[in-house]
Amino acid sequence: MQKNKNISENKFISERSKEGIHSVNWIGVYTLFKREVMRFLKIYLQTILGPALTTLLFLIIFAMALGRSTKLVQDIPFLEFLAPGLIIMAMIQNAFGNTSSSLLSAKVAGNITDLLLPPLTAIEFASAFLAGAICRGLFVGASVSLLVLFFVPLTVYNPLALIYFSVLSCSLMGLLGLIAGIWASKFDHIAAVTNFLVTPLSLLSGTFYSITILPTNFYIMSQLNPFFYMIDGFRYSMIGYADSNIYLGGIVLLILNILLYFITILMLKSGFKLKA
Repeated sequence: MQKNKNISENKFISERSKEGIHSVNWIGVYTLFKREVMRFLKIYLQTILGPALTTLLFLIIFAMALGRSTKLVQDIPFLEFLAPGLIIMAMIQNAFGNTSSSLLSAKVAGNITDLLLPPLTAIEFASAFLAGAICRGLFVGASVSLLVLFFVPLTVYNPLALIYFSVLSCSLMGLLGLIAGIWASKFDHIAAVTNFLVTPLSLLSGTFYSITILPTNFYIMSQLNPFFYMIDGFRYSMIGYADSNIYLGGIVLLILNILLYFITILMLKSGFKLKA
């Protein structure tokens, strides 16, 4: 009986491989996506409310440091300028953490096989993880915004831009997290990527300042930072101000998403550091 079951499963996988993109295992994709969502919802105090509180503390510290001063950035009150940057920064950092920690935890615990055995193609596998990362990023963004509202009046200047930059920013970091999770063999590797890549690029992306005040060399360097386009586009969607052309930023994020998605698919298909 078990032998016949294995034969039928192998036949199903073989048929799906031949069919390729024309046959999508929607049930499998949804199940893996649901697993990812339930994984972070079960510990929402750590995965959603924790980042929201940390971001709020950043805002409070800046508010206390400024006191009653009315510092402006391009005629915009500093806290109103700062809030969108803090919101999107929390979103992208948690989108990265969701995919990287989930995949690496499975590898370290030795149950990565449970994720690789189901009849899912590399595209389906990556898409389910990516959707989970985007979902967590949006949940964090919503919780941060609700808390920030008590201190800073938030508005939506361009709803379409808000959706576009929110989704593409979380998607980009979710893909980066997938790549890091596939590559990493231990949690120290993920910590290295976070400490030496994600955090520095986040802090140097114009979150706390306008890059227009920077010297020419640093201004050019800032425009080479993809995190800058996430921050700038999201800030524009809320307050209507941007340090660069948001159409250019939107194109840059779209191209980077396609590139990282392609790299992720290649890594999954090759079984790089996933299959013994």
